[in-house]
Amino acid sequence: MSAPSALPNYLYKILPAAPPSPLPERLPLSDLDRNDGFIHLSTSEQVPGTADRFFGGCTELWLLKIKYEVLAAGTDGDGRVKTEGKAEVKWEEVGRGCFAHLYGADLGEGNVGEVLRVEKKGTWAESLRLEW
Repeated sequence: MSAPSALPNYLYKILPAAPPSPLPERLPLSDLDRNDGFIHLSTSEQVPGTADRFFGGCTELWLLKIKYEVLAAGTDGDGRVKTEGKAEVKWEEVGRGCFAHLYGADLGEGNVGEVLRVEKKGTWAESLRLEW
């Protein structure tokens, strides 16, 4: 499936626990990402629904905020653009939405722009206000 017509400025990776600080060049993959063969990402509009669905029991979440253009360029977690086995963001239909999946790269200090800690107040939809 192709990318949405209005590409987001940022994509987010949802984590149920704090990532290492400082961020390493390569963050460990979640079991889901390892099994699926790609890193699951969400737009700002998708994060609340994904958080409510998969992380509803958590009282806090950690979000990796990543500039879309950095991932679209093929930047790996070490900050280098991969030329062989290039990293790629693919937009794929999942359920009722089209989600970004990162293939062929890791997340890390070289492509994650910011780490955000969010506390749950009510639902995640009520607690999250993110940049598109």
